[in-house]
Order: sequence, then structure tokens, then C-alpha cells
Amino acid sequence: MKGHLHTDELLKHVVKSQGGLRIGRRISHVFIMDAPTLKQLVLVTDAAVNIAPTLEEKVDIIQNAIDLGIALGIDRPKVGVLSAVETVNPKIQSTLDAAALSKMAERNQIQGGDVDGPLAMDNALSLTAARNKGIHSLVAGRADILVVPNLESGNILAKELTYAAQAEGAGLIIGAKVPILLTSRADDEQSRLFSCAVAALYAHWLSTGQSAVESQEALKEAAQ
Repeated sequence: MKGHLHTDELLKHVVKSQGGLRIGRRISHVFIMDAPTLKQLVLVTDAAVNIAPTLEEKVDIIQNAIDLGIALGIDRPKVGVLSAVETVNPKIQSTLDAAALSKMAERNQIQGGDVDGPLAMDNALSLTAARNKGIHSLVAGRADILVVPNLESGNILAKELTYAAQAEGAGLIIGAKVPILLTSRADDEQSRLFSCAVAALYAHWLSTGQSAVESQEALKEAAQ
């Protein structure tokens, strides 16, 4: 768990070639946000590690978030790749990346979730907004995971959810040998405990392949 220090001070030891925690996949950060105005948990990635990720890096960022979503009991996470608009515009690189990522998921280059984009923030979370704009997909209005274009937009989004929407948040780095708890230095004790709980569920999934829901069902069967 990161303490009261800057993220790069911790990560330089995580990513070093000897004695680090790398597994060959790009590491990325995921905020798990529980906002009273939303019906489900929303995962925001990447808002803390990758500054301006390439298309190739976004593949790992999405796969990391999908894996975490599955570990938390989301059967098939719905991934909305965000941009300022919901149509492909050659002048906006994030829309081109989103379209490519959607097709890559269709071709099984990203596994375990449904990926769609580009989506604007409104039609990623609101079915009404998606319908009003004529968007029909499995993801629009139902996104479990929000993939942001860059670190700046992700950081702003996560803090808006925290301070404007009163969301409780956890923060993890995924894609290493073990989950790394990484919260903001301004976060309170509850956020750190939330992060511990999420990390424990993810570590359990890594070692057993069982999600939070499957583990609960197994415990119930054992008790009976």
C-alpha cells in the first residue's frame, strides 16, 4: 500500500527489472467508485499511472480493468471507452483508439468483457442519453468500466465523482504479481479500508479463479 509519498517513488520499485513485480503486462491503475447516484460500481481507468497511453497500452489497461471487474463479481464487464463525442472523428485521436479497441474486443484481442466506443460520458452511463442520441449497444448507458483518454481526464473524473457526487473510492494498481493499493494522499481511512477489501478479492481471484460472487456461493454450499 502506498503511504504518504508520491506515486513515482513507489512505482520505480514495482517496475524495476530485478526484484520488481512486473509480469510482462502493462500495469495500470483502477479507481473503484461507489456513488450514491449510480446503480452500480463504476471502475475508472487509468487515472494515476499511464500519462498518455498508446493504443497498445490501452489494450492492457482495459484487460486489467476487466479482470478486476470479474474478480468483483461482474459476470461480463461492460467497458465504455470515453471521448468528447460518440462518433469517430479523425481529428480526435481518442475516438480512433476507441473504435479500434471496440473492434479488437470483437476479434477476441481483449477478453472477458464487452467494449464499445467512442462514448461520451453521458451516453456511457445514461440509457436515456444513449437513446436520445440513437446509440444502441450492450455498453451504452450501462458501462461498468470507464476508460479515459489520458491520465489528466481520468484524475479529474475520479475526483469529481469523489467530491461532487460523494462517491466512496478504492484505488488499485493491476497488472503486477500482486495488487498494489494506491489511493490519493488526501483519502481517508475508509477509502484505504475499501481498497484493502477490493485487493483481497482480486488476490483471491488471482489464486483461485473464483470471483466474489462465486466465493460467496461456495461458502454457502460448504455451510449447508
